[in-house]
Parts: sequence; C-alpha cells; structure tokens
Amino acid sequence: MREARRKGRRGGFVGQAYRELPPFGGMPAYTTSAMIRFMQNRVPQTDYNALAARIKAWGKALGFQAVGISDTHLDAAEAHLLQWLADGHHGAMDYMAKHGAKRARPAELVPGTLRIVSVRMDYYPQHAKDTHEVLADGSRAFISRYALGRDYHKVLRNRLEKLARQIRDEIECQCRVYTDSAPVLEVELAQKARLGWRGKHTLLLSREQGSWFFLGEIYIDLPLPVDVPQDNHCGTCNACMTICPTQAITAPYQLDARRCISYLTIELKDSIPVELRPLIGNRVYGCDDCQLVCPWNRFAQKTTEPDFAVRNGLDDASLAELFAWDETTFHSRLAGSAIHRIGYEQWLRNIAVALGNAPATPEVLAALRTRSQHPSGLVREHVEWALQRHSIG
Repeated sequence: MREARRKGRRGGFVGQAYRELPPFGGMPAYTTSAMIRFMQNRVPQTDYNALAARIKAWGKALGFQAVGISDTHLDAAEAHLLQWLADGHHGAMDYMAKHGAKRARPAELVPGTLRIVSVRMDYYPQHAKDTHEVLADGSRAFISRYALGRDYHKVLRNRLEKLARQIRDEIECQCRVYTDSAPVLEVELAQKARLGWRGKHTLLLSREQGSWFFLGEIYIDLPLPVDVPQDNHCGTCNACMTICPTQAITAPYQLDARRCISYLTIELKDSIPVELRPLIGNRVYGCDDCQLVCPWNRFAQKTTEPDFAVRNGLDDASLAELFAWDETTFHSRLAGSAIHRIGYEQWLRNIAVALGNAPATPEVLAALRTRSQHPSGLVREHVEWALQRHSIG
C-alpha cells in the first residue's frame, strides 16, 4: 500500500513527503512535523534582492529616471511636520493637517505597508522659451516649467499603475500608488530611497537632475531590501534663500508657504495679500526662482517626454493675450493641464496682479479695463488694485 501511494503521488509534495517519513510504525508521531519540515526546506523562497533589481529595471523601462526603495520610518520628518503645522506655515492648506501623523506613518495610511518604492521623472521641457528672458519681460506671463505640458498627476499615475501591475504579476502582494495626491511625505521617502536630498528650498535635489523632476510612490507590503539614504550636498550655499522674491524660505529647510508665490497663485483661493502682490511680478502660475539659481540645476537634462512638451505657447504668452481668454477658451486650452485645477476665476486674479506689475502700456491698461466690471468680486478687487498701481482707477 505504501509503495502504491509512493508511485501514485510521485513528483508531488505529498508523495515526496511520504518518502521522507519513517516506517508506518512511527507515522502517527511524525507525519505532521515531517511535512512542515519538508515545506520549509523545499519550497522556493522569494529572492527579494533580485526582485528589487527587477522593479528598478521595470521602472526605468517605463520612463522613470530613477527608482529607489525605503523603509517606513519617518520619525524625524514627523516631528518637523508637526512643528511646521503648529507654526501655521501651511496657511490655508487645511488638507496638510487633515491626516495628522498618518503622513509620516505609511503603515497607518496603508495598513501592512513594509516598503515604499519611490520614483523620479524629469520634466524640464526641451523646447521651452528661455526662463530668464520671460521673467525679464514684464509683459509676458511666467508659468512654472512643470505646468507647461500635460498634468503630471495623470502621467505619473498611469506609469506607476503599470509598474504596480508588473510587480503583482510577479508576486502576490498589495500595492498602493501615490502621485502628490495624498498625505505622503514624498521628499523624505525619496531621500531615504537615495533619489536625492532635501535642499534648503525644501525640494528634493539630485546630482544628476538638480530639482527639475516629479516624484511618485508605491506603498507595498513586501520586505524588499532598502537603499542607503542620500547625503546632503547643499553645503554653505544659500542662493535659493537669497533669491526668493518674497523671502518665503525663512531658514534653511524651512518654508513659510503663506509667502511662497507658488502657494499664493495656486493653493490660495482668496485675495492675495496686498503687500505681496508687487513681489509676484509676472508669475501667474507658480514660481521657479529657487530652482533657477540652484547650482545643482546646471547639470539638469531637458526631458524628451512628449507629455511634458509645451502646450498652447504657454512658455512665452503675453499677459494681455491670456487675460482675454473667456471661460470657454480657458477650459478648452487648459484641459488636461495642472493649471486647469485652479479654475478660471483664480486664473484671472493671478493675471490681474501680473498686469498691475507690468509696464503701463496701452495694451496692458486696455486689458485691465475689460475686466473692471467682472461679475467676480475676487477678480474686480485685483483688477482695481492693478489699475490703481498704474495711477488709474
């Protein structure tokens, strides 16, 4: 009977286990333990080092310039976050405080998380108008370089989902993708994953690409090997702090968002503080000054990613031209762009401020007058300020 069982199950786990068991007389005492020993010793174990290498290779094949892996420990970052919130430096960004400590505790945000796969995707567009030339021409509209093409949230999410599917096809696991759309401390995670270090302007910096890139994450429940965190290489340089038009970088690695032009033109939904309006210049969506002056950005390469190519001439448009867009044009031209998220009213508010800072040419004054009776009180307020700045009101 035993021989028949052997032959009938040859090649299977049970048949092999029977062949390793003692004679029948000893089976009642040893069958279970023998089976457990067999399973522990014979079932192949996952090679997580090899898997991590494959994940990084898949990520680069999908268009990410760098891929790294970190653990979930963010104790120091949590203390910094809580102090920043307590100081009120998040301004009107209530969502920053909404999730509390979960931002710094990945395993609480996504139960079961053991590692975070961080990715970098470069975005500086290849054929954009020279940034310094645009900033120097007060009649032109400056738009942060990251927003000149397709909305990066969509681009990164699509690629990260593909990477997550490849991982799940390889091994059973749980993955959650994030692209600057959830309570994630992505800079700290990226530094731990050796993608770069936090610069004094609070953005991530890398030796290869400066700071002209996006970050994304995959929270995963696998014990992958982690990378060695990147050392800081800012040294004694304070160029970003000195250049900031509104002095929003209050100390190294400390940003008061309430003074940051990116916050004022994107996150703030209400009136822009009067004392800060002249400092905004012609920046109608975001600000790149702290990046433009950073020495590490000398090494940055321009991207060939089609999704980040300039759309609708936004790299070199006149303020008057953009101010003349009606709401239908705004939606049609900016659909699929990160700029579209701020809405038409905020768009006009920002351009009105820039027109107030522009040279008082007939074109600029005529553009402002066309919106002096706009139905939005927010728009009218900023148009009135701009006209008064040109001694017209």
